[in-house]
Amino acid sequence: MDPKEATKEQNLTRDQENTQFSSRDRAVESATESVMTVENLNMYYGSFKALQDVSMVVKRNMVTALIGPSGCGKSTFIRSLNRMHEIVPGARVEGKVLLDDEDIYASDVDPVRVRRKVGMVFQKPNPFPRMSIYDNVVAGIKLGRKRKKSEMDEIVEKTLTQAALWDEVKDKLKDGGTALSGGQQQRLCIARTLAVEPEVILMDEPASALDPVSTQKIEDAMEELKKRYSVVIVTHNMQQAARISDYTGFFYIEHMGDPGRLWEFDDTTKMFSAPDRKETEDYVTGRFG
Repeated sequence: MDPKEATKEQNLTRDQENTQFSSRDRAVESATESVMTVENLNMYYGSFKALQDVSMVVKRNMVTALIGPSGCGKSTFIRSLNRMHEIVPGARVEGKVLLDDEDIYASDVDPVRVRRKVGMVFQKPNPFPRMSIYDNVVAGIKLGRKRKKSEMDEIVEKTLTQAALWDEVKDKLKDGGTALSGGQQQRLCIARTLAVEPEVILMDEPASALDPVSTQKIEDAMEELKKRYSVVIVTHNMQQAARISDYTGFFYIEHMGDPGRLWEFDDTTKMFSAPDRKETEDYVTGRFG
């Protein structure tokens, strides 16, 4: 080959490689962009301080798992991310929780709007009683602008598919939501949350009361959901946290009665293989908790 042609080909190959690396870097950068940022969060129920100085970044299109012993503030924290804790009288916070750079605790921010952007799935499935599967899914969007029946049908199919439930219920959408099994009810609740098109989905131990098969379906659904949403899940199942999450936060209290603190937060692989703190290692390896 002519030396000039060889040099030209090498330069072309190098340019192609640089373009590939550049594209990959942009993809990684986009994937790890923050969707929520928590800054020095303190939470109180009356005079009791439940959380102290929690700071965390929730990455876009990632699953973030929150682990730790019972009573260390995980569920309290996750409820702070969409102001759900405010239904408890005397609850208040100090610090900031930013959603796309907007402080959700600013005085002019409507909590209802926050909860549409940051949806929540609870530990116990809670489909609306005396409502069909179809009506359960569209309950939230009926509160907004009026939609055509064809648009509603499309939303029902799309969200039930995302929740890995469509194939199981597509021929009985008029049946009651409470007639489904526990695992199906939980996936129905996920579909109902997705219907209002949130940015973030919070899950508070969504599979703790489910059998292994239903749990696997919930986990499979989460793997698909993170392609479109950001997911934050509280779990006591260490294997589940290791399987499904990209980042893990370990909450801990040193002494009974102390406020919960975020003891360590990192990439899940590192948290389960080489955590920085001994307490984290002891917890994830089952030495306590």
